[in-house]
Amino acid sequence: MKFNIIYSNKARQQIGLLRVDKSLEKRYKSVIKTIALMSVDLRHPSLNTHEFSSLSKRLGIKVFESYAENNTPGAYRVFWVYAERQGDIEIIAITPHP
Repeated sequence: MKFNIIYSNKARQQIGLLRVDKSLEKRYKSVIKTIALMSVDLRHPSLNTHEFSSLSKRLGIKVFESYAENNTPGAYRVFWVYAERQGDIEIIAITPHP
């Protein structure tokens, strides 16, 4: 199933900061590649998609995490939820791994 990607204001701001910071160009490209892959296959092995249970409990809705990078200090993650409309997912944050 192909998914339509929606960005929260926070995610839009975070991806914008990655785009303009030349020192983060490699990370920006990784995030863009991840989002493109998410739109066609949320179960792709490289995404390592799984529920982020602590955030799910806090927000009261299932929140998922997909990897944009792995085995990298401060590796970026894409946090997302299923949107109300079927076939849509909303990216709520794009952040380095804590």
